[in-house]
Amino acid sequence: MLAELFDIDTLIEVFPLLVRGLSVTLGLALLVLPLSALAGLLLAVVHFSGGPVKKMLVTSYVDFMRSFPPLVMLIFIFYGLPMLGLYLNNFFAAIAALVLNGSSYFAEIFRAGLEAVPKGQSEAARSTGLTKHQSILHVVIPQGVRKVIPDLASNTLELFKLTSIASVVAIEELLRSAQIGQGLFYNPTPLIAAAFIYLAILWPMVRWISRLQGKITIPTQ
Repeated sequence: MLAELFDIDTLIEVFPLLVRGLSVTLGLALLVLPLSALAGLLLAVVHFSGGPVKKMLVTSYVDFMRSFPPLVMLIFIFYGLPMLGLYLNNFFAAIAALVLNGSSYFAEIFRAGLEAVPKGQSEAARSTGLTKHQSILHVVIPQGVRKVIPDLASNTLELFKLTSIASVVAIEELLRSAQIGQGLFYNPTPLIAAAFIYLAILWPMVRWISRLQGKITIPTQ
């Protein structure tokens, strides 16, 4: 029974396919994660420093993207937009869907961090001669980001796992490669191997996040 679930010979045969899939997954992550974080930070800064109209626009974007399932977003971008005359290949469609979704969550995390910085910090920076934008860049953002590092790490972890939806549009990332391998060899070994690869990559990050969260202590009476 165990040999049927995890066959060493099959693993040896499918391993190059899984390695190629892993390289695509890492490539997606290396593009999606920084783009999502940067877009989220920009949205948070606009919300933090902007007027009522800008705040409303950012809030509307964030609420809409967070309520829109990323898988549905990907299907809409790849299959729906061509009907409107806009064509993206499957790789860029996946990046667009993941960045749109990921940036909305990063925006909320960064916004919470920026708003947690005491206003006196910004006022003190302004009193030294810094402009409003300089005080946000050099004082508010560094302090705000430090306050939400565990949440940023958790969201990064979730967004990395979300790259697996790219398999829906036939991108041969790790999950898609494992599915192809399963079809070639007619046993679940490739899928099980892919699961262990995900575990090996993400487990250290999960432990690091747990340690970060453990440092946040609740005051006792």
